[in-house]
Amino acid sequence: MAFSFSPQAVAEYQRLFDTCVINPDRLPEIKPIVNKILSGKSRYEAMSNKLGIPWHFIGITHSLEAGCDFNTHLHNGDPLTARTVQGPKNRPRTGTPPFTWEISAEDALADLANWNDWTVPGMLFKLEGYNGYGYHSKGINSPYLWSFSNHYTKGKFIADNVYSPTAVSKQCGAAILLRRLTETQAAPVEIVDRQSLILQLGETVTFAPTRVVEKARELQKIMNLAGAHLLEDGKAGTNTSDAYQRFTGNFLQGDPRRV
Repeated sequence: MAFSFSPQAVAEYQRLFDTCVINPDRLPEIKPIVNKILSGKSRYEAMSNKLGIPWHFIGITHSLEAGCDFNTHLHNGDPLTARTVQGPKNRPRTGTPPFTWEISAEDALADLANWNDWTVPGMLFKLEGYNGYGYHSKGINSPYLWSFSNHYTKGKFIADNVYSPTAVSKQCGAAILLRRLTETQAAPVEIVDRQSLILQLGETVTFAPTRVVEKARELQKIMNLAGAHLLEDGKAGTNTSDAYQRFTGNFLQGDPRRV
């Protein structure tokens, strides 16, 4: 099943961002990366104004894909002197090389033209999508987002469709760069409040005291961050429904007590 921007995904992205702890020994490596993004801010802002995409999303993508090198394609870091060779291949589709960075970047970001959710979850969903959602099937958080933090230890695709459970990413994750940009007040972020997350996700969870459901587990985690004290067992039973009622005023779908 394809990974989608579901209420469960929204809640998970926000929870991971809220509980993210950057590995202290990585901070000396992260600082120059952030500074390099900031050094290109004026060009990212110009592209942001044209496309309606946050400048820091563009800058973070440029950092991960091309090391913030304005002589390379935003798609994948290939030289602007020709169309892309690595995937995605033969981009930009129109025009004649050599390309300007702006022309190439507009082509790379074209698929985001109709995306308008630039909250933290919306941004992380699209950042992860730039690299692919394959890590969900491996049961780990994507290093493309979470490398250099408490949310990632090991496991990496070392080639297309080739996964190594022991390989460790040496690249700083996109979510960590976003955290540092926001922690230093360099970039704004739109955070989804926990009350909204609980309501949005909770309305997709059905009262089921004996069945383990990952959506229910995510709801328990989000409610615990907001002050509940639940066993995160994935069983949407009486305790979980009671906690949901305290936050939202109603019990879970399927609970006989629901109004």
